[in-house]
Amino acid sequence: MKKTLVFIIMQMCFFVSVAQINTDRVIAIGRNALYFEDYILSIQYFNQAIKAKPWLAQPYFYRAVAKLNLDDYSGAEEDCTLALQQNPFMVQAYYARGIARQSQGKYEGSIEDYLKGMEFRPKDRPMMTNMAIAFMQKKDYIKAKDLFNDIIEAYPRESNGYLARGAMNLETGDTIAALADYDKSIEIDPYYAPAYGSRAILLYQTDKMQEALADVNEAIKLNPREEGFYINRGLIRYHLNDLRGAMSDYDQVIAINDKNLIARFNRGLLRFQVGDNNRAVDDFDAVIALEPDNFMAYYNRALLLSSIGEYNAAIRDYDVILNQYPNFLPGYYNRSDAKRSINDITGAEKDYWYAMELERTHGNQNMQTAAQPDAQEEQSDADTEDKKDTREESDKNINKFNRLVVYDKEDEQRNKYQSEIRGRVQDKNIRVDLEPQFVLSYYEKTAYIKETVKYNKTIEQFNNKDALGWKLTITNREASLNEFQINAHFASINDYSAKIDIDAKNADYYFGRGMDFMLVQDFAEAISNFDQAINADPSYTLAYFNRAAVRYKQMEYELSHSAQDELAEAMSIQFGTNSTKITQTTSVIPEKDSRAFTYEMIIRDYNAVIQQDPSFTFAYFNRANLHCSQRDYKAAILDYNEAIRRNEEFAEAYFNRGLARLSQGDAKRGIADLSKAGELGIINAYSIIKRMSSNN
Repeated sequence: MKKTLVFIIMQMCFFVSVAQINTDRVIAIGRNALYFEDYILSIQYFNQAIKAKPWLAQPYFYRAVAKLNLDDYSGAEEDCTLALQQNPFMVQAYYARGIARQSQGKYEGSIEDYLKGMEFRPKDRPMMTNMAIAFMQKKDYIKAKDLFNDIIEAYPRESNGYLARGAMNLETGDTIAALADYDKSIEIDPYYAPAYGSRAILLYQTDKMQEALADVNEAIKLNPREEGFYINRGLIRYHLNDLRGAMSDYDQVIAINDKNLIARFNRGLLRFQVGDNNRAVDDFDAVIALEPDNFMAYYNRALLLSSIGEYNAAIRDYDVILNQYPNFLPGYYNRSDAKRSINDITGAEKDYWYAMELERTHGNQNMQTAAQPDAQEEQSDADTEDKKDTREESDKNINKFNRLVVYDKEDEQRNKYQSEIRGRVQDKNIRVDLEPQFVLSYYEKTAYIKETVKYNKTIEQFNNKDALGWKLTITNREASLNEFQINAHFASINDYSAKIDIDAKNADYYFGRGMDFMLVQDFAEAISNFDQAINADPSYTLAYFNRAAVRYKQMEYELSHSAQDELAEAMSIQFGTNSTKITQTTSVIPEKDSRAFTYEMIIRDYNAVIQQDPSFTFAYFNRANLHCSQRDYKAAILDYNEAIRRNEEFAEAYFNRGLARLSQGDAKRGIADLSKAGELGIINAYSIIKRMSSNN
């Protein structure tokens, strides 16, 4: 529904020319990007327009629309407010802000915005509809029903009014009225697929399976690319004992989108049920890779692994589940069986007797037989009306591990372009790492979007000297060298060595050779050469900076090598039900004396850089990252603050400060920082914002 509403926003806009042709062009290009759902790129253009003419309302509004599509509702609300400060008569900004507030659960504020918008546009159907939905979300069904009735009276030939009222009637349990509304919606517009999809779910819930199947078939005929229709048809076919048909529907979804979690999960359950255990494991592997905290997938995979004799792997999965659900009795009994199968009798007995004691003290209300995928638990009175073999996508009750998932929300339209920054980037499943440290290099990876220029006067002055023959750049996206570049830098090492033989006091020669050694991954020699550059010239700011950066690299490598872990897994965010924090799976610093000594040397180098050039923002950033590696988030935030104070467009600093604040439980300011980082081009910020919002 949100996608439709945002599209309506664009239809409502009045386009006013501005004085300067360049600004017009930037806004026009941004709007083109917005139309083609290239939201990240569009934001960059609107940023430029705002920077050039901050008094214009339009770019704030368009940027808000882009943020709405990225689920950055807080950022969208702020931009709409800025647009309205410039032009309080911009009706579409009230509408967009209403959507942003409604999406954050700020129902009173959203209703106020819709009312304000309707002062300028009385009986505006989209705003009336959204306001009615806001009343529904507040559980004020009387006002919602009255407003839906007003909408239908004002627009009797609009099918969406009946469709929305039908959803409200279904929510209040009036299935007869809901069915009548869905029938009327289809009568008015027999070519609108969501109406058939909604009626199909109602018919399914009332056990009218053949009629439900006919409706979902029609929905698929009208929109054959909608994944949710196939998922729900698979569910209906399952209840009609058409397992082959259900399986083919999930196959079809995965052919459209191999990252669809519901289709993967449901197909895994069906494969389990028909005894196709190895391929069922493959499906749950895919689910866990895409959603590492899907504990139901872990449990089903554990059962499957046990069934095919992979007991050690099964035990690892049971460990994950029981760490999350320490009172889940079937987990202990099944882990006990798995341990017994590998002759771990002590461990098996411990699990078994612990489960027996847990059952004695807590009762068996949560107990269920977990040996088969189609097992069903005894349900409480509150669950008696639910179908025993299905669950909503949002239902994370581990006792429903063996239930097929119903597609319970409208899927977003897929973008025609395949790109890391196009379409709904917030839906991409990404590992959440700190933005890495900056380092001086000659190369960097190509950015997917235009970024702010990384500038520092000390670096510029050094490049103007042309002391090295290569131009230094500051980057945190280091590029790997190709064969030609590797050979060139080895040759350069020889050249600098020859020059040093002639002039052993030239600091630039040592620095240049240190750069070459760093690029060919010889960290010890790089540090040695930076040492000698500093000995020759104690004011050599860039040598201090890169020495610290290389020491950090060396430290990371040594830890990774000794722990046999990937360095990229060092920092991650865990999103739990009640808390969000940054955790470290490995320590980034070596142990005890070596750790403290290395840490102190790096800190001293960054202190020296800052003392010599207080405007060197990257030193504050890197020092903050080092503090994060020690879990000293308070000190890290102070350094990120300083970096941002000196460069208000330092996207990486906003991103990392957001993660540091989240680690301290400061969700409000953490999300605000991530929103700003997303605005400035850090696309992963939107994924985190969405995941945070779904957990709150």
